[in-house]
Amino acid sequence: MAQIKSITIKGFKSIKSLEGFEMRPLNVLIGPNGAGKSNFISALRFLSEVAGDNFPGYVQKQGKAGALMHGGRKQTHAMEFEVFGEPNGGFQNGYLISLEATNDNRFIFTRENTWVAGSMPSGTTHVLGKNHEEALVRADTTDVGRHVRSMMQGWRQYHFHDTSDPAAVKQPHSVKDTLRLKTDAGNLAAYLGRLRGQYLEHYNQIVETIRLVAPFFGDFVHRDDAGDTVELEWTQKSDPDTPYGASALSDGTLRFICLATLLLQPSSLLPDTVLIDEPELGLHPYAIGVLADMLKQVAENHQLIVSTQSVELLNAFAPEDVVVVDRVDDESTFRRLTSEGLSGWLESYTPLGELWLRNVIGGRP
Repeated sequence: MAQIKSITIKGFKSIKSLEGFEMRPLNVLIGPNGAGKSNFISALRFLSEVAGDNFPGYVQKQGKAGALMHGGRKQTHAMEFEVFGEPNGGFQNGYLISLEATNDNRFIFTRENTWVAGSMPSGTTHVLGKNHEEALVRADTTDVGRHVRSMMQGWRQYHFHDTSDPAAVKQPHSVKDTLRLKTDAGNLAAYLGRLRGQYLEHYNQIVETIRLVAPFFGDFVHRDDAGDTVELEWTQKSDPDTPYGASALSDGTLRFICLATLLLQPSSLLPDTVLIDEPELGLHPYAIGVLADMLKQVAENHQLIVSTQSVELLNAFAPEDVVVVDRVDDESTFRRLTSEGLSGWLESYTPLGELWLRNVIGGRP
């Protein structure tokens, strides 16, 4: 299991300089709109794309290089990312890249290094190259290269906000599209079919958890004669003979179904690091409590990085799980809470959400 232990981000969107920031199994980002919570998650998505198959194409879709640099190309000349993975057999692997924008608004890697620290001499560096357009770590055959590549490719961002009629989760899709749950849940029906057939205990836990927040829910419909495509169908507990489509679910219920499927699937199918931006959107406060329990359960074996605006969700976590994001002089700042720093407040059993509302811990407009 390859988790992030620390990260440095310089020159990316609103993050001018974040150096050696400690990461934990559970990382809950709070802060006002525009503070930089989503940009932090985007930075990790950016790094996962660096290790992917079409980094230049990803940059083009994001508005080209200048759109990703802090203050644009006039203010920022280079971006830098540095990440350390968890210790593995006495070793800790790292990856460092510096990127500059070209005149035609592409990125080139002006520096790309991997290294090993731990039982080997500290700072054993492998220089991969410079002045290239795609990451050389993608083809690096060294042990450290394979580990770094696997770590970054294991970061996956999930976004279930779109529940409109054209949303992917509501569309028919291939019955064979079951390799992994897509980041927009566009293969939800097929994936649930796989879980029902191969991991019945986990499937039943998903159904039972959905019923906690939607007592009317009966089960998902699985057709033996589905053919080549399948779409999400379900039944009510009081009427198991009538199938309903995804459009008959409220937005909040559909998002919760997506989250429950993601978080309660077998641990072996989950990515090492899961990124979720504001998962509480549209959820009832009781559902948010159930969501918090699922997040804490997943964080026992995987790494979670979650941004939230929910007081109810924040109340469920320890101070050390929480990162306060503020925007100062048009720059994002990041600060992890500690129980020691809040000891006086916590002794009076004041929940974290209340301290957030009172502006005791920051993260307010």
